[in-house]
Amino acid sequence: MKSSPLAVTGIDTHAHIFRHDLPMAAGRRYSPSYDALVEDYLAHLQGSGLSHGVLIQPSFLGTDNSFMLEAVRRYPEQLRAVVVVDPQISDAELDRLEASGTVGVRLNLVGLALEDFAQPRWQQFFQKLASRHWSVEIQRGMEDLALILPSILESGVAVVIDHFGLPKGLIDPDNSTHGRFLGLLAHEQLWIKLSATYRNDLTLDQAAANLRVLTSACGGHDRFLWGSDWPHTQFEEQVSYGSQYSIIEALLPNPEHRAKVLVDNPGKLFKFA
Repeated sequence: MKSSPLAVTGIDTHAHIFRHDLPMAAGRRYSPSYDALVEDYLAHLQGSGLSHGVLIQPSFLGTDNSFMLEAVRRYPEQLRAVVVVDPQISDAELDRLEASGTVGVRLNLVGLALEDFAQPRWQQFFQKLASRHWSVEIQRGMEDLALILPSILESGVAVVIDHFGLPKGLIDPDNSTHGRFLGLLAHEQLWIKLSATYRNDLTLDQAAANLRVLTSACGGHDRFLWGSDWPHTQFEEQVSYGSQYSIIEALLPNPEHRAKVLVDNPGKLFKFA
């Protein structure tokens, strides 16, 4: 007898798994000294009353997504993957990744020189992702986002912005770089993760203020997502899974808004039944 699908009670859209003995990418900014395993992650989901998750390839593992994809293959109903790949990747490899539960590609641009994403090689890559209804996830400081987003959005691909957009403190509509970013948020292809306030050194009050600005720019809560950022690399001693979930509960006291961010929005974007 076929088992019933697991009910979606909440989707964590940003977590990492790894072993510290895996081959690490050259030029990485961080190397873990411990293991973060999928079983531990699933236990955290269950402990917070959540059901599903999206695993994000950590930058220190480069383009070898095999450890993460093996976990998704073991838990295909509960998990999806966002991978790191070379933009010259073949269609056959993209097909293989899609069959393995991949729903997006990550561009971690922190500390890197910005490329011209209007170039044909990037536009062709983004268009291939758009045709598969994948998203492109971007981690970069808010000061630079308006420099790169228009050309990426032009390709038709959905774009997910990590960690509130990584502002340096409060989002200020009167700041020209913040204002240009906020002006793009009416675009229906643009999504934002309400995650990792500790990476912006934000208090709860500051996070709430930033959320109000983002909500006004987006015209509501329909394109917000939540992520735990587990296992909180480089902040492991200061942050816990429970503390991160309590922040989103505090930021979204309205049950309807919280259901959109935890269930409806990620369910649609990341192809959960």
